[in-house]
Amino acid sequence: MLDPHQSNLYVEIARAKALFDKLAEYGSDMSPQPRLAERWEPSADLKTWRITLRKASFHDGQPVRPADVLASFARIVEPGSTRRAKSALSVIDLPTSRAIDERTIEFRLKRPYGEFPNALATLGAYIVPAGTPNLKSPVGSGPFRFASFEPGRGFRATRNPDYWDGPPHLDELEIVISNDESARVNALLGKQVEYAHDLTPTSARTHEKGGQLTIHRLPLSNFHGLAMKVDRPPFNRPELRQALFHLVDREELIRSVLQGSGQLGNDLYGKNYKYYAGDLAQRAPDLDKARSLLKKAGAEGATIDFDTSDASTGLKEAALAISDQARKAGLNLNVKLGNKDTYWSDISKNGVLASYRSGAMPLESHISQRLLTTSTTNNTQWRRPEFDKLYYAAQSTTNEQDRADRYRKMQEQLFTEGGFLWWGVSDWIVASAPAVQGIDDRAPANTLDWARFDRVWLA
Repeated sequence: MLDPHQSNLYVEIARAKALFDKLAEYGSDMSPQPRLAERWEPSADLKTWRITLRKASFHDGQPVRPADVLASFARIVEPGSTRRAKSALSVIDLPTSRAIDERTIEFRLKRPYGEFPNALATLGAYIVPAGTPNLKSPVGSGPFRFASFEPGRGFRATRNPDYWDGPPHLDELEIVISNDESARVNALLGKQVEYAHDLTPTSARTHEKGGQLTIHRLPLSNFHGLAMKVDRPPFNRPELRQALFHLVDREELIRSVLQGSGQLGNDLYGKNYKYYAGDLAQRAPDLDKARSLLKKAGAEGATIDFDTSDASTGLKEAALAISDQARKAGLNLNVKLGNKDTYWSDISKNGVLASYRSGAMPLESHISQRLLTTSTTNNTQWRRPEFDKLYYAAQSTTNEQDRADRYRKMQEQLFTEGGFLWWGVSDWIVASAPAVQGIDDRAPANTLDWARFDRVWLA
């Protein structure tokens, strides 16, 4: 898929990033960094944001204009759209937003939004030329120009010498698709490719000291968990969700699934990110409490389907390990292996319990995209008006402490009765040929300096 507004998989994001730009990107510290936007300025009431575009051009030589930005966002949020950035960008009142001049846009928002630049950096919020009829031969403003694409096989792009952020070091970029981790590693060892993404901790440990590969560990990139749908039986009973919170052995999962290469999660997303409630007591297994909660939920001895897949490293292994742990408390989790090609869309609509994994994003983006009543990727079906009010209040204030206090209250609700159980966080592991230089080992996946193939070179 070449439509940057539909990019969901990491390979799709890497392709989009090569060809297109967004107004902003998340930095390595999860703060929004200006890209096509040179700067932004909010009004006092946080309902109007003025964006100044930098001087940048599309691959056909046309300048990036406010009209292109407004048309791109209109395409993303159009009725019936399921595009990834729709939830984040729906806050914009597009009919009243306007171009001030050839490089300035005034965004009018439907409500105050103190962290609006996060929406500009969200996955899929890429800028395409206004009036683009299709994206089969895409024209972007990114560091590489489109050359060819074979669905399910590979993608090729060439150096854009006029890139606003400086021309790439590479003359050509080819991205080869492989959903099999061992095949990716073997292709790298066989010198068919110079870079392989998403390695398991076992593979990384095997090759770390061999000299044939260079292993890169990108910090705080993968959040591992479970998604329980709170709007339907049996997880509409908070006692059952709480039972899982108390029966999961997070330390054992770090050892067995992540091979010791990770940190404990505490059922909240965004460990060590801004506003994260890191002072809440770390949960540990309590099988007696879990059994008591299962009894209150009427789920003693119950059998519940548990969806998982090979779609991402560790999903299946985590599901099998958690199923074994649940059995000790008297709960039977029936692990079902889903289609890895459709897994994420399948679990968004179907089932009640699924193995889950997320890349990096600010805590605000996680909440706005996944946990509000209006969120389009609300995979736990968490819809709480009082929770929404806290979020909107946090976005309506310029007082940093007030905002932090509201985030704390939201996280307390999620910690007590939410539908996500985040058991661990791990590095994103990639490998490269020793000749590859310029990979930033500080950049979590999904951030500005991840997959910056315009900034790497072959020594």
